[in-house]
Amino acid sequence: MKLGVNLGYWGAGNDADNLELAKVADALGYSVVWAAEAYGSDAATVLAWIGAQTTKIDLGAAIFQIPGRTPANTAMTAATLDSLSGGRFRLGLGVSGPQVSEGWHGVRFDKPLQRTREYVDIVKLALAREKVSYSGEFFTLPLPDGPGKALTLTVHPVRAHIPIYLAAIGPKNLELAGEIGDGWLAIFYAPEFAESLLAPINAGRAKSGKSLAGFDVVPTVPVVIGEDLGKCADFIRAYSALYIGGMGSREKNFYNQLATRMGYEQAAIEIQEKYLARDYVGAGAAVPLDFIDQTSLIGPRDRIRDRLAAYAESGVGTLSVAIYAGSMEERIATLLTMAEVLDESGLAT
Repeated sequence: MKLGVNLGYWGAGNDADNLELAKVADALGYSVVWAAEAYGSDAATVLAWIGAQTTKIDLGAAIFQIPGRTPANTAMTAATLDSLSGGRFRLGLGVSGPQVSEGWHGVRFDKPLQRTREYVDIVKLALAREKVSYSGEFFTLPLPDGPGKALTLTVHPVRAHIPIYLAAIGPKNLELAGEIGDGWLAIFYAPEFAESLLAPINAGRAKSGKSLAGFDVVPTVPVVIGEDLGKCADFIRAYSALYIGGMGSREKNFYNQLATRMGYEQAAIEIQEKYLARDYVGAGAAVPLDFIDQTSLIGPRDRIRDRLAAYAESGVGTLSVAIYAGSMEERIATLLTMAEVLDESGLAT
């Protein structure tokens, strides 16, 4: 198992600290640094900035929003970042959600699986430097009856294959990730629940004639080191409540549905009701400690070290650390401790 670090969204007032974290992770031998985007800063610019100031660590988009870019534009950006970084780019893709897709990008959130399949097809065509000609339900290139012609990407990526990861939550999307992706970007990943999550991924791999060998399972895992589990969990409550309660509408919230499938139906209902009523503190308090403990690494150093085995045994290839700590010194210390405990566990690859 390898380690990554997820910096989340840029522009929250700690940008200099996040750059420093990326540099420290690079020096410590972390495998990849991930940057996110929603409707603020874009991930591509952030990764270019980090890539210019690091030397070894991979640069991962977690994620580029499918409704926010044409597939050809995504291929251009991926090839450029891979070239500039000397072959360190990883392309994470996701459909986002209906509120962002339709409210921010003006793209209907319909048939997300088919849209994703076609999108990845075109990205792969372009990155392979083949003439891009495609006829699908959502994308047709070149447009018919016009002056357009099939074009070939002029940029040469460093690698023949840039790895593509899909952010997926629902069973059908997980199956698609297994079928067409090189890896899966997971959220609220609990090793105890992994078998039911990996079953559709395995089904997708089988569809493409592949096994799980070489497929990178990448959960983003909040980490808080401390002696008191309850106090550690308190750092993560707002994050959990935001996604379970506020990322989506009452009728369509993928994270809420995931918590329900994990056995936290009543808590998911309460969190959402409180969050949508703008009782954010109450929503955070409603997140069960067991849920946070299952989907995070919290507690004393040795407890976290011992917990790593469950992640590795469940199939995780890259564990991406999301650090929740008060000071910059504590955040750097957490990065260092995670590198140490992975080494002590004997699970590092």
